[in-house]
Amino acid sequence: MNNKQWAEPLELQMVTYSLEIDGRFILIENVPARVNVETGERYFAPETVERLQQTVWEKHPPSRMIETPVFEFSR
Repeated sequence: MNNKQWAEPLELQMVTYSLEIDGRFILIENVPARVNVETGERYFAPETVERLQQTVWEKHPPSRMIETPVFEFSR
């Protein structure tokens, strides 16, 4: 068996984090993340996750509001 470790090409980027709570979408912009440049998978530091949770739970007023179109995926 080969014990070769996989080297993931990660790059530090500022991303937009999105989530849905009670049918409402929330976007948090300019979140630091390590991003796999091949797959787009994002990794967040524990401190960043804590700050994201705090931002959502404390319900601070947003920086701005946007209107979002919704489409249904047809069969």
